[in-house]
Amino acid sequence: MPKLKTKKSAAKRFKTTGTGKLMKMKANKSHILNKKTAKRKRNLRKAVEVDASNAKMMKRILPYSK
Repeated sequence: MPKLKTKKSAAKRFKTTGTGKLMKMKANKSHILNKKTAKRKRNLRKAVEVDASNAKMMKRILPYSK
């Protein structure tokens, strides 16, 4: 069976934890930051787990991520 290709755009956006969960960074932290509170911007720094409804599709486009 041939090697599978990884979607490079997804590989840059998602990281795999040691237990196999997919993590992503939150959105809305790139521009128009004046109106957002410091608390809101601080919470946008943290990575969150990918929702279970999307995780199966993400695993398919990232075949070698544990």
